[in-house]
Amino acid sequence: MAAKNQQTQKPKKRKQISHSKVERDSSKSKKPKLLAYNPSNNPPNKPLKKPFKSPKQKQKHPSDSKFKKSDSGNENKELTKRERRLQAKELAEARKKKRKPHYTLEQELASLWEKMRRRNIAKEDRSKLITEALQKMKGKIPEIASSHVSSRVLQTCVKYCSQTERDAVFAELLPHLLTLACNTYAVHLVKKMLDTASKPQLAGVISSLRGHVASLLRHMVGSVVIEHAYQLGNATQKQELLMELYSTELHLFKDLTSIKESRLVDVISKLSLQKSSVLRHMSSVIQPILEKGIVDHSMIHRVLIEYLSIADQERKKIIKGMKGHISKIAHDQCGCMVLICIFSMVDDTKLITKIVIRELQTTLKELALDKSGRRLLLQLLHPNCSRYLNPNDLASLNLSVPSLSAKNESEVQSEKISMDEESSKEAAMSDPDVTTTESGKNDTPEENLYSAEGGKKDPFLRRRELLVSSGLTENLVDVCIENAGELLASNFGKEVIFEVAMGGSDGILHPTLDEKLNNLHEAIAALVAKPKSEESEEEHVLENFHSSRTIRKLVLDCPAFASTLWKKSLEGKCQLWAQGHSSKVVCAFWESSDSKVRKMAKEELQPLIDGGILKIPETKQSANEG
Repeated sequence: MAAKNQQTQKPKKRKQISHSKVERDSSKSKKPKLLAYNPSNNPPNKPLKKPFKSPKQKQKHPSDSKFKKSDSGNENKELTKRERRLQAKELAEARKKKRKPHYTLEQELASLWEKMRRRNIAKEDRSKLITEALQKMKGKIPEIASSHVSSRVLQTCVKYCSQTERDAVFAELLPHLLTLACNTYAVHLVKKMLDTASKPQLAGVISSLRGHVASLLRHMVGSVVIEHAYQLGNATQKQELLMELYSTELHLFKDLTSIKESRLVDVISKLSLQKSSVLRHMSSVIQPILEKGIVDHSMIHRVLIEYLSIADQERKKIIKGMKGHISKIAHDQCGCMVLICIFSMVDDTKLITKIVIRELQTTLKELALDKSGRRLLLQLLHPNCSRYLNPNDLASLNLSVPSLSAKNESEVQSEKISMDEESSKEAAMSDPDVTTTESGKNDTPEENLYSAEGGKKDPFLRRRELLVSSGLTENLVDVCIENAGELLASNFGKEVIFEVAMGGSDGILHPTLDEKLNNLHEAIAALVAKPKSEESEEEHVLENFHSSRTIRKLVLDCPAFASTLWKKSLEGKCQLWAQGHSSKVVCAFWESSDSKVRKMAKEELQPLIDGGILKIPETKQSANEG
């Protein structure tokens, strides 16, 4: 019995001990005991409780399982670095295949391209590779032309393939031309197709661009295609592309563009277009282009010139749109002509000074040494000079742009008389905005078409305000003084420093800048006064072809400069410079039309001429003796 009682009491004693132990533990710490997560403890309408994670517990990377082997017996063994790279490469290839439907084809074409573009490959082998590549791409060219790789392959194929193969590629691409023209990679293929296109094919491309010229010009990539087609087209095709930008009627009706007149003023008169409607349409086309900074293309420059030839108040919008791009425009062959038109037409010289002149003043040296940029400075210094503007430039300035030179009194008087006659005719008419031509057609008044020419301000006064009052020439003279040697020896800069040293045509820089011009004369004379040295690597200013001819012209045309040069540099040294290019400068003193210059140098030059050291042309010598 005693043993039986002990067995029955033992469990009770354990229960009491465990119960008391729990109480002691709970009395020591008031923290609640964390329970294991059990879904059954949560009511159905309450969110489930997340199990507690210790902050010290290390979390496994979700991609760790990718690097475990599933081999039998070694499921948890990590992959080597090489195996990881191979696996990652396979995953990348798989993703590319899903993303690019022609990925496998592009890989094959890239392999062929590496072979066909080699320089030392035989023509027969290259032709076989090109034919193979074109066969693989047949029917898929428009789809893969936008790819970075396939576009390059196609360019090489078009360059070296046969004419039959090229025609097949052209026919496949033509329906998708507009889409490809706006693609970053396909645009290069489109340009290559235009370069290799026959005359009928080029005409087909220009025809397909019809109706989309304005929208493509506003596109950073598409504008490149339009400009390329414009450059390759003949005069008629260029006119066809331009006409669309002039008015809504010309945009909609293709037959209207087939006229001989090329200038916008003549087109308006020929087709009886509303000038205000043309201005509104052109403004809506040009303004977005300028706001995007697309100012590099000659086609845009041509449109700007035509717009400025008829625009009145809206010219200021165009000028403001050019802000920040003046320097780039000035260095372009056609862009420079746009700025010349602005200088000659807009009366608001303060606006031009603020937006155009201020930006040009920061790059005067670069402008003077640039083939196109120098023309802008030369046009202000010596307007409409055939030495500086070619016949095409002068033709573009004819009628649509007035001369920047001062007008004769007779010309001003005749203009006043003609304006009085026109105003009296308008007063007698019932409708002042419409005139009736001899043929009976209503036409835009000619005076309205040409009223935009030059504004109301006198051209000479406008030119003086832009050159002198703005401070442009003051800065330009300083640039010429600091860089006299470089400008004199430059094929382009020599013309700028010559006109500045002369004081500009009509003496426009005198007397305001007389002191600075004298400083420039002395700077040139200081270069001439440097000793002649055969050991020096730097060519002397009198022995350089360009600088010697420029100094000679200054001696002939500017007596003040000739006097400074003689007294500071050449007096007593003529025999040293009597041979070579420098002799041209010495002879200029004898050939000068100014008697004071000839008298000043005659005493030293006469013995050199008599001794045969200095050779003077007989015509010049007899003229001076007489």
